[in-house]
Amino acid sequence: MADSPQYAHGQFCWHEIATRDVGAAKRFYEALLSWSTQDNPMPGGMEGTYTMARVGDGDVAGLYQMAGEHFEGVPAHWQAHVWVDDVAASVAKAKELGGTVVADTMEIPGVGTMAVLQDPTGAMINLFRGSGHRGAAQLGMMEGTVGWNELATSDPEAAIAFYTGLFGWTSNTGPVPGTDGMEYTTFMQGEHPVAGLMQMQGEGWEGVPPAWMPYLTVEDCVRCVSKAEDLGATVPVPTQSVPGVGTFAVLQDPTGASVSVMQWDMPAES
Repeated sequence: MADSPQYAHGQFCWHEIATRDVGAAKRFYEALLSWSTQDNPMPGGMEGTYTMARVGDGDVAGLYQMAGEHFEGVPAHWQAHVWVDDVAASVAKAKELGGTVVADTMEIPGVGTMAVLQDPTGAMINLFRGSGHRGAAQLGMMEGTVGWNELATSDPEAAIAFYTGLFGWTSNTGPVPGTDGMEYTTFMQGEHPVAGLMQMQGEGWEGVPPAWMPYLTVEDCVRCVSKAEDLGATVPVPTQSVPGVGTFAVLQDPTGASVSVMQWDMPAES
């Protein structure tokens, strides 16, 4: 990954699947998205194995086994990393903005520096600045890559204040085409969309915690969902279209981690 381009402050740069069954997760995503995977020892002398997922010649995500007391009661999940210029300074800023530090600034030998935060609405987000690890390969909108990141939260105002303050993003909020007044916030980094936000309201959100959701790019959403079900996934949100954006669905993989898949009708930037 040393040849991957460095990301700018405030850009999503990496995604991981934390699961209690790495083998099952590998088999699912390899079959669904044609990922290839490679197991490596955990860096820095840590116990366990870290699995790299690849699309073509580029690393696009990681997988690891959840083990230890700190993972008790934590379901399988995807987690997103945002590149920052200075992890320690960003942690300090997050505290000022009302965030909670779950894991403070830590150096991972040969990889980089990271920290884990919980925003004021309850969603988890990782900070990262790489050294040996330069982030995901920038492959464009290829199938199997993360094409978008979206925050679902019960308190949009608090989330917008936190992330614009932390990363220097700006935000635009407006109605979603083809819906009955539903609003959507797009976070911008300069002139470029970097992430989205939707409010958790109405049926279906009961008991669901705020969280960041990655959208995996697929060539045919209907076919992908059918294949995912054949491979043991469930579909909490069935295939539906957003006019001018694309067709998406939400999957829960066989290990319990939720992720969206999107067939884009327009370019998206991650």
